[in-house]
Amino acid sequence: MAVSPKGHRARKRFGQNFLQDSGIIRRIVRSVAPSGQDHLVEIGPGLGAITELLLEENGQLDVVELDRDLIPILRVKFFNYPGFAIHEADALKFDFSSLRQQDEKLRVVGNLPYNISTPLIFHLLSFQGLIQDMHFMLQKEVVDRLAAQPGTGQWGRLSVMAQYYCDVESLFGVPPECFDPQPKVDSAIVRLTPKVQPTHLAKDEAQLANTVRLAFSQRRKTLRNNLRGVLEVEALENLGIDPQRRPETLTLEEFVKLSNYLSSYLSNYQTEQAWQPTQ
Repeated sequence: MAVSPKGHRARKRFGQNFLQDSGIIRRIVRSVAPSGQDHLVEIGPGLGAITELLLEENGQLDVVELDRDLIPILRVKFFNYPGFAIHEADALKFDFSSLRQQDEKLRVVGNLPYNISTPLIFHLLSFQGLIQDMHFMLQKEVVDRLAAQPGTGQWGRLSVMAQYYCDVESLFGVPPECFDPQPKVDSAIVRLTPKVQPTHLAKDEAQLANTVRLAFSQRRKTLRNNLRGVLEVEALENLGIDPQRRPETLTLEEFVKLSNYLSSYLSNYQTEQAWQPTQ
């Protein structure tokens, strides 16, 4: 187990890899470009490498940290910043709306543990109306999936749902040697900017999420197989979608089209059932 220069042992169960490269740290903060009026939120500040520069640029910063051994280190290091607040919590369960003050939006930053990055992004997307933007350090493979285009091997459930809610920009890569301990994979920085309104509007976002999940349940199989019992072949054809296509070939617009058809169908079915005369 690696020991940081501060004497804290990086914990594997928390997926800790502490960023050490000052050039990369400065580049991340330049990408965030905080102003003095921003309400910043950092997830997993670790030993405060990014935290320090964020506080120098912007006095108000909430951090969410699960490792209780890091809390006193952070409190001592940043005691002279009155706008600095620590929330000892699991970011996967944290209510980010509790941080919002008046109508301001949050700007979220984080070197996310690779083992929870995907579920954490889905959790944050549930607060997308409260968030101005998000800048994350992630496994490069995850960033590639977030920014993927239809027809590629990286295009999947995460790509569709992230791009439904956000504009996604892959900013730059970060090699393993920038961390202590060094991860076994490359990392990258991504910017997610929630859309004011989705480019293609789903009637029911929960239905969209379910449709996408079902479509990608078995990537190598066709829509006809994956959506069997949910959408008939004839319905797919009427929507102009070949049932023999695989899910990774569908665009975001086509997934929304499928979802909206199902929303209308289920709504009409429920209405018909409600009007059935009692026997």
